Amino acid sequence: MRLGLWLLISLSIDLLAILCAPAADDLEQLEQRAFTAAAARVAPSVVSIETVGGLETVNKMLVGQGATTGLIVSSDGYIISSAFNFIQKPTSILVGFADGTRAPAKIVATDRSRMLVLLKAAVEEKLVVAENAPEAELKVGQWSIALGRTFDSAQINVSVGVVSAIGRVWGKAVQTDAKISPSNYGGPLVDVRGRVVGVLVPMSPQSTAEVAGVEWYDSGIGFAVPMSQVLASFERLKSGQDLYPGILGVVLKQGDMFADLVECSGVRPNSPAYKSGFKRGDKIVAVNGREIASRAQLSREINRRYAGESLKVTVARGEQKLERELQLIDKLEPYERPFLGILPQRDRGKGEPAGVVVRYVYADSPAAKAGVQIGDRLVNVAGEAVTDRAALTSQLADVVIGEKLAVEVSRAGKSVKLELIPSREPAEVPAELPLAKAANTDKAENSPATGDVPLKIAEHATQFTVYAPATCETRRPHGVLLWLHGTERPQSENIVNVWKPLCDQYELILVVPLAGQGQWQPADAEAISKALESLQKSHPIDPARIVAHGLQSGAILAQRLAATQRELIRGVAIVQSQILAPFPENDPATPLSWLVAHSKAIDIATGLDALRKAKYTVTTQSQGEKARYFVDAERNEFLRWIDTLDRL
Repeated sequence: MRLGLWLLISLSIDLLAILCAPAADDLEQLEQRAFTAAAARVAPSVVSIETVGGLETVNKMLVGQGATTGLIVSSDGYIISSAFNFIQKPTSILVGFADGTRAPAKIVATDRSRMLVLLKAAVEEKLVVAENAPEAELKVGQWSIALGRTFDSAQINVSVGVVSAIGRVWGKAVQTDAKISPSNYGGPLVDVRGRVVGVLVPMSPQSTAEVAGVEWYDSGIGFAVPMSQVLASFERLKSGQDLYPGILGVVLKQGDMFADLVECSGVRPNSPAYKSGFKRGDKIVAVNGREIASRAQLSREINRRYAGESLKVTVARGEQKLERELQLIDKLEPYERPFLGILPQRDRGKGEPAGVVVRYVYADSPAAKAGVQIGDRLVNVAGEAVTDRAALTSQLADVVIGEKLAVEVSRAGKSVKLELIPSREPAEVPAELPLAKAANTDKAENSPATGDVPLKIAEHATQFTVYAPATCETRRPHGVLLWLHGTERPQSENIVNVWKPLCDQYELILVVPLAGQGQWQPADAEAISKALESLQKSHPIDPARIVAHGLQSGAILAQRLAATQRELIRGVAIVQSQILAPFPENDPATPLSWLVAHSKAIDIATGLDALRKAKYTVTTQSQGEKARYFVDAERNEFLRWIDTLDRL
């Protein structure tokens, strides 16, 4: 009886729900009305912005002069917009309001962390400011409406989606799948109640460059800076203060960004971390009392803050926990690698003690002046024991040029303590070098393939010819010469025939890719990166001597690989090519050296100046009037240059 009664009640409720439910058409109409009403509620606060004059291209990207969008944030004429709308540095700005009136405006300040610009329009009447949605009320999956006012100043353009993520780009953005394009950058992202969620901007987790994230327009990945963050920085922007991302100044040990502990593999000289006493090996465990368990958490804490903000950072050093208060800065001085003047022995014989044996001492170098000799074994630098070449390279990343450095060497079984003053790296290559002496010549078990080594990268048309010297069988570390052809696609066997004896002599693995479609394409760069990663797994590769070398278009590709594959490439050698600028700054964890061979037909002055200002060490070869490739003397200098990339 109870079961029958329950079924009767249940059927009655379901029937009532069906009868009362609106039809699908009615739901669509209700949604449309809600979107229209929400957009109409905010529309009086959405303005169009016209810019006149300025640059035509920025970072080799053509910059348009069309109208863009802004959002009124104060009734006395302050308007927030996307910094992308002003990267061309316009000479004049005109704002169009919802009622059809127009007024000139000026840039007050720029937020270079969240890529926003604050404008002040010359108005006398009070402007309409929209209601803001509390950030705490935002939910993933709720409706989101992107607004712009560009194509017709009397109408707003609308794109509807949902909030697809919160706290993106290190806590600086709300993500939406509504279509976002340059026409509504600077406009509001609105909820279904007609409240402003945030300001639409192009953004990228990897970069704060002026055009970062623009490539995602209309892709279903769009970002908006929450209004709570916009308003939090409003007064500083209003005062005319530009805001910059905050920088701590630590180099983090590589690993899983979301799982591994945050360990400092280096500390940038003269950075906030350096001045606060951070040391290599310190583990960052808390920021302002918040526990830090991964690099991703640290990035979220630092990247959302501005330069000038103070914070307390707790590090674990052995059994100790140390808390340091510091102030973030807006930029670091370009990293310049300190130079001792030593070439190290590259491998250690069986049973040899820890340390690094000196293979060569540069004339007139800090090491030479301090009395370091060939055959000395470096056992201690700055009070820290030296285990091997890789560890010593990491130790020296924290050393400051011009400051005294205590060094201990073992010489003929005796300890010798020395003091030297690191200098800047010389651009000149030694005229003569002793070949690296092999401590181990025995064939290793499971030795890698030598001679012509087959290499094919799945799903890529790029062809590879690889030659590995027989010395790879000893598992001694070998350099890699990545040879990238120019406009003409050569016969790879001809290249191998020229370079094979030289690769044997200098213990270099030769990698010759051929463009899959005749000319270099982005897919070729991807295939080359995968090929180098594959070789690192199968062959004994010295990470300090991996060189991307190219002629003409191959030189352009070599530079792009060096810029994007910082953990792979340590040297870039270009022949008859412009220098790409701007180039990413040098990095203590992945330092890069340059060799530039050029004729008078190629103007490299601007590029060279940019590299040297960024503190790169650049070796140049002037090749006279006509464009050509290396002659014997130049090629020999090139090989000696590769042989010195692991200098200390």
